Amino acid sequence: MTASTRVTRGLVAAAAAALLLTACSGNSSSSSSGGSGSNAAGKGIVTANSSEPQNPLIPSNTNEEGGTKIINSIFSGLVYYDAKGAPHNDLAESITPSDPTDYTITLKSGQKWSDGTAVTAKNFVDAWNYGALSTNAQLLSSFYAPIAGYDAVSATPPTAKTLSGLKVVDDTHFTVKLSRPQADFPLQLGYIAFFPLPDKAFTDIKAFGQNPVGDGPYMLKSPTAWQHNVKIDLVPNPKYTGPRKPQNGGLTLSFYQSQEAAYNDLLAGSLDVLDAVPPSALGTFQKDLGDRAVNQPAAIFQSFTIPEKLAHFSGAEGALRRQAISYAIDRPTITKAIFKGTRTPAKDFTSPTIAGYSGDLPGNTVLSYDPSKAKQLWAQADAMSPWSGTFTLAYNADGGHQEWVDAVANGLKNTLGIQAQGKPYPTFAALRKDVTDRTMTGAFRSGWQADYPGLYDFIQPLYYTKASSNDGDYSNPQLDKLIDEAAAAKTLNESNQLLNQAQATLFKDLPAIPLWYANISGGSSQNVSNVQVGWDSIPLFYAINKQ
Repeated sequence: MTASTRVTRGLVAAAAAALLLTACSGNSSSSSSGGSGSNAAGKGIVTANSSEPQNPLIPSNTNEEGGTKIINSIFSGLVYYDAKGAPHNDLAESITPSDPTDYTITLKSGQKWSDGTAVTAKNFVDAWNYGALSTNAQLLSSFYAPIAGYDAVSATPPTAKTLSGLKVVDDTHFTVKLSRPQADFPLQLGYIAFFPLPDKAFTDIKAFGQNPVGDGPYMLKSPTAWQHNVKIDLVPNPKYTGPRKPQNGGLTLSFYQSQEAAYNDLLAGSLDVLDAVPPSALGTFQKDLGDRAVNQPAAIFQSFTIPEKLAHFSGAEGALRRQAISYAIDRPTITKAIFKGTRTPAKDFTSPTIAGYSGDLPGNTVLSYDPSKAKQLWAQADAMSPWSGTFTLAYNADGGHQEWVDAVANGLKNTLGIQAQGKPYPTFAALRKDVTDRTMTGAFRSGWQADYPGLYDFIQPLYYTKASSNDGDYSNPQLDKLIDEAAAAKTLNESNQLLNQAQATLFKDLPAIPLWYANISGGSSQNVSNVQVGWDSIPLFYAINKQ
C-alpha cells in the first residue's frame, strides 16, 4: 500500500471515529444508554451465576466469561457499551482524531481508584504497555497490534519495553499513534483489554490479580472476597462517579458446577439472575418464569475447534475431513430437539446481531446437513491416509454441553462410520487450561462471545496467525491479508464487506466447525427489577434494583 493511499484511508477512518465519539459525549446515565436512570438505588445484594475465572483478575489476561463478568464490574475504561451495544464515554471526556492515525484522549477530571488514588493517563499507558509486552504473555496482547511500536514489544525476545505510539501528556491527557489505520479502533476502546491499571498493580501483579483495586462501579468486599471455585462478593465502589453507578447494594457471583443447580436455585428464589438455562429446562423455562424469563438474540457464536496439529487434520486430507464432519452435523434437528429453539443454525462465523452480518455468503453450504456429501469427502480423505482411532470432542461438564456433544458424536458415528465420543472436563477452567497449554489430544468446544460489537472481533482474534484466541493454531496468509485490508478500510461498511469475503477462506479450511448462534436464555427472581441483558449476553448488573 502506498503512502498516499494510507493517508486517504486514514482520514476517512478518523472522520468516522470523530462522529462515533462525539455521539458518546452525551449524558450516558439515561435508561436508553443502559445507565441507572432516576430510580433510587436499592440496598439488596444481587446474586447471579458465573464460573471460576481461569486467571487472576488482570484485564489484559482475561478472555473467558467468568473473569470478564468480574473485570467489567470492578474496572471501567474509556468507553462502555449499553444494552444494545452502542458506545458511550465512561472515563473518557473525549477521544479525538487529529490525523489519520493519531488520537488525543482526554480523561474526565476527578476519577479515582477504589483506594482513593487518582485515575491518570499514565494508568492507561502503563496497562496497555504491560498487556502488549511479550514477556508478560498476556492473552489479549494482540489487541494492541494497531498501536505503533507493537512489533518491537511483542517480539520474542522484545526489542523495546513500551509502545512507541503511546505518550502521556499530563494526568488527564495521553496520545495514541497507530502504525496503520484501524477502522473500528474507537469502537474497541470499551473492551477490557483497554482498561487501565493503578500504579500499585505493578509492584506485585500476581498478588494484585487476587485482590485488585479497581475504578469501576463495584469493588471486592474484602481481601478474601474471592473464594476460589465458590463465589466472589462485590460491593458498590463509593469512589466511582461514572454512568454505571450501581442500583443495588452489591453483587455476589456464585461459581456453579452445573447449570441445573443454578436453575433450581433461581426457581427457589435463592438466585436472582441466571444467564444460562440448562438443556433440561429449555422447553419449560419460559412457562416456569413467565415475564421474568429472558430469551433474546446475543452476540454468541458456537463451534468446536480441531487443532491443526492433530493427525489426519492438516493439509488436503485435513480439509476433506473437516468438511465431511461439518456436512455430517444435523444442526436444524439439534437446535430444535435439544435447544428448543433457543439456538439458530450457523450460516457464518459471526453473529446476526452484529452490523454487517450476512447469512448468504459463498461457501457456506458446507454448514448444511448432507450425509451423502459427508461420506464422499471422508472416503476421499481415507484414500489419502486411512482413518483409525476415535474422534473425541472435549467440553466442560459444568456448562450444559453434554447433550449436544453426544448428538454430534452420534451423528459422526452414524454418518461416517467412525468411533466418536465426548470428552468431559469437570470445569470450564480445567478445559481452558489444556487448551491454553496446547495439550488437547482431540477436538474441543469453542466459540465466541463478542468483546465489542464488531464483525472484526469474530474473525481476527480467532483465526489470524498467532492471534490471542487462535487456540487451534490455524494460519493462512491469504486470510491474514484480507483481515489486514479490513482493518485498514476507510469505512466500517467496507471493512465488513472484506471480512465477509475473508469468510470464504474459512469455509474452505474450517479451522473451527460452526454450529449455531445462541440466544441468551435465562431469567430473574421476583426479588429484583430492571433486569437488562446486554448485547453480549451479560446482564447489566449495575442497573438491577434489589431493595
